[in-house]
Amino acid sequence: MDFKIIDSDSGLKVLAEEWNALLTRSITNVPFLRHEYVSSWWQVRGGGEWPQADLFTVTAFSADRLVGLAPLFRTLDAHQQPTLMLLGSIEISDYLDLLVSAEDLPSFLSGLLDYLSALPQDAWRSLDWVNLPQDTPTLKVLENEARKRHWELKVEPFRPVVSVPLAGDFDIYLAGIDKKQRHEIRRKMRRAAEYDLPVSWSIFQDGSQLEQATSDFLDLMVNEPEKARFLTPDMRQQMTEIIKATYHAGYLQLSFLEVDGHKAAAYLNFDYDNRIWVYNSGINRRYLELSPGWVLLGNLLKWANENRRAEFDFMRGGEDYKYKFGGRQAFVMRARLERGS
Repeated sequence: MDFKIIDSDSGLKVLAEEWNALLTRSITNVPFLRHEYVSSWWQVRGGGEWPQADLFTVTAFSADRLVGLAPLFRTLDAHQQPTLMLLGSIEISDYLDLLVSAEDLPSFLSGLLDYLSALPQDAWRSLDWVNLPQDTPTLKVLENEARKRHWELKVEPFRPVVSVPLAGDFDIYLAGIDKKQRHEIRRKMRRAAEYDLPVSWSIFQDGSQLEQATSDFLDLMVNEPEKARFLTPDMRQQMTEIIKATYHAGYLQLSFLEVDGHKAAAYLNFDYDNRIWVYNSGINRRYLELSPGWVLLGNLLKWANENRRAEFDFMRGGEDYKYKFGGRQAFVMRARLERGS
């Protein structure tokens, strides 16, 4: 394999087609590793999370074919030492990994570490890879490589992730969750259908209204104090870029619940690889008595079942409502590798 560092925006841009093609056959195929998502994230540095960062992505070609890609950037750790992290780290990209097939992973990761270890000590001192799925084969191969090199590796759970497997039938899905919660979901959806004012929901489709829909969604987000603090000007720009990029790539699922023509709740999801990835949400507190978030979520779960999606992934965070909707917990992991002298 021929390894090369990509350290410019132009170098990143030209990889788009090969990058996404590689992702479809990779060990972890998630929307957060799509080229357009990563490029949007890098453009605003995660909504301002990484004001000091250098692009440090490593590609591996074999016979002029891209076979492996480590989407990395370089920053300083808590000790002011250079560390290599995965593009998308930490806060707004729920799953990250290397881009490589299971077959090529051992040779790619071994070659990657050989290539990186040949760089000067001041180029990097550690790898800090966050949001790796707990079942990714990357962790086992990384453990083997660290042992072989006598490098220190620490792997630990980072945050819980919660997802719901779907059976393709909404009634079967409801039958599989707690009886009390099943009753609550049905009751709230029925109450919305019988509400004094007309209640409707829809998935955004009209690209000519994308700017307005994005603004509407972000305005709903800031009605929650924690999300209002989260949406700094840089993060608002970041979210706008992500919505735009994923819409044009064809996997944005932006939905709204409306009451008498007024937006009462919204979900920003990704409809990707036969799964729904629940990214963020917003609510109009004026309609809290209607439980608009629950009503919209119930409709989205019904839609996902009817459209034969395999999973409804609530992703990171252990919020109680996720379990009430039948979520099952796993973890994303953090792997920290200290380079030997």
